[in-house]
Amino acid sequence: MARITVGLISDTHGLLRPEAVAALSGSDFIIHAGDIGDAKVLEGLSGIAPVTTIRGNVDRGAWASPLPDTEVLQAGDAFIYVIHSVGELDLDPGAAGFQAVVSGHSHSPGWRAKDGVLFVNPGSAGPRRFSLPIAVGRLLIDGAEITAEIIELDVRKG
Repeated sequence: MARITVGLISDTHGLLRPEAVAALSGSDFIIHAGDIGDAKVLEGLSGIAPVTTIRGNVDRGAWASPLPDTEVLQAGDAFIYVIHSVGELDLDPGAAGFQAVVSGHSHSPGWRAKDGVLFVNPGSAGPRRFSLPIAVGRLLIDGAEITAEIIELDVRKG
């Protein structure tokens, strides 16, 4: 089975940066972990790969109301649970059969493994918040193995 690449983006707040599009280019799937801000962001991402998305706490209005609070993406043999705020996780992802949990909300990029599950937050690709980096992420799935990468975007201004 070929390696599968899942691009990760979150907290765009209506801004789809060209640097984010370039970093996600070549993805087999894309996950947007909420706080999209504008349907045009999803339209732009869908030109790269199929998009799995959930509603974040700032996503309001008619365009956002059909979006779910959580979603599941199966990529190859991997099952990925998507939720905006990991603090609202109300299930045991390992017991439920998930290999990864992707979240956003904090704007702080990073990943960690806990109890056999990879927890990934790609950070914020939208307007800069405090001194946090502008970033996206990537899951690389090879059979049953999943690895995560955080990609800090080289942006000159906010």
